[in-house]
Amino acid sequence: MNLFGKAKAKPNAKDAIVKLRETLEMLDKRESYLQTRIDNELKLARANASKNKKVALMALKKKKVYEGQMEKLSQTKFTIEQQVMTIENANVNLETIKALKTGGDTLKAIHGELNVDKVDNVMDDIREQMDVANEISEAISQPTFGQELDEDELNAELELLEQQELDNTLLDTSRITSALPSLPNVPTTNPAVANPPRPVRAQPVLDDDEAELAELKASMAL
Repeated sequence: MNLFGKAKAKPNAKDAIVKLRETLEMLDKRESYLQTRIDNELKLARANASKNKKVALMALKKKKVYEGQMEKLSQTKFTIEQQVMTIENANVNLETIKALKTGGDTLKAIHGELNVDKVDNVMDDIREQMDVANEISEAISQPTFGQELDEDELNAELELLEQQELDNTLLDTSRITSALPSLPNVPTTNPAVANPPRPVRAQPVLDDDEAELAELKASMAL
C-alpha cells in the first residue's frame, strides 16, 4: 500500500521545460512590477527631499526593499534558465542515446541473420555460378563445323590458285605478241630505173595500243 497516495507519473522532459518557461514568464512580470515600484519610490523621494524628509526617507527604504526583491528575483531567474538549459541538453543526450540504441539493436538483428560462414558460403556459390556461366558462354561460342580446317592445306591451295593466275597472264601475253602484223621488208639497194610513183594508200589510223605494238614489232625486226 502506498502511504503517500497515488504514485506520480514519470517526469517528462518536454513538460518540465514548458513548466519552467511558464515560471520564467511569471518572474518577468514580477520583475517588471518591482521595477515600476522602484521608479515610483525614487520619484517620490526626490520630490520630498527638501520638503518632507520623513516621506523621502520612507520612500528610499521601500525602494531598497524592492531592489532586494529584484536581486533575489534575478538570481532565481538565472537558476531556472540554467535548469532549462540543463534539461534541454539532457533531453538531447537522451534522444541521441535512444537513436544509437535503436541503430545498435537493428545491427544486432541484421547480424543475427548473418555470420562469416554464411557470407563465405554465399560468395562461394556466386563464384561457382560465374564459372558455370563462363563455361556456357565458351561452349556457345565454339564453331559448329564438324572439324577444324587445316591452315596448311588452305595456304597450299591458295598458292596453286596464284600460280594458275600467273600462268594465264603469261599465256595471254604470248597470244597478243604472236597476233601482231609483220612489217614489209625494206629494200637495201636503189633500182636502176626509177619507176613512176605509185599512188600511196592511206594508212589506217592506229590507236595508242596498236601504235605501241607496231613500234615494238619494228624494234624486234631490227
